[in-house]
Formats: sequence, C-alpha cells, structure tokens
Amino acid sequence: MARVTKDTMIGELLQIDANVAPMLLNIGMHCLGCPSSQMETVGEAAMVHGYDPDELVEEINTFIDHDLG
Repeated sequence: MARVTKDTMIGELLQIDANVAPMLLNIGMHCLGCPSSQMETVGEAAMVHGYDPDELVEEINTFIDHDLG
C-alpha cells in the first residue's frame, strides 16, 4: 500500500487515491486542479492552508488505508 509523506506531491497523491480530494477540499485546498498545486507537496499545501503537515499526512494515510484496503 502506498504511503504518503510530507514530500508527496499533491498530483501524486491524487493519482494514489483520487477519493482523497473531498477531504482536502473540506480543509480549504480548493485549487487541487490548478497546475501549480500539482507540483506542491502535501507538507507545503498544509502549511499554506494553516494545517499541521504531520496531522494531515496521518489523516490522509488513514483515509487511504480504509479506502483502498
């Protein structure tokens, strides 16, 4: 199973599991389709949106484990 880290690019994350998009949208990451956001890391996106990067990575991995598991 793929593991997401703070260094995972948003574009890569969405390729791993596109179903994570609503979770990201709910915390204010509304530019998931923007070309520049595709090259932003999960950690960078979290910090820009005022979210703890470690907490976000944990939530994403838990979601993916349940969604793809």
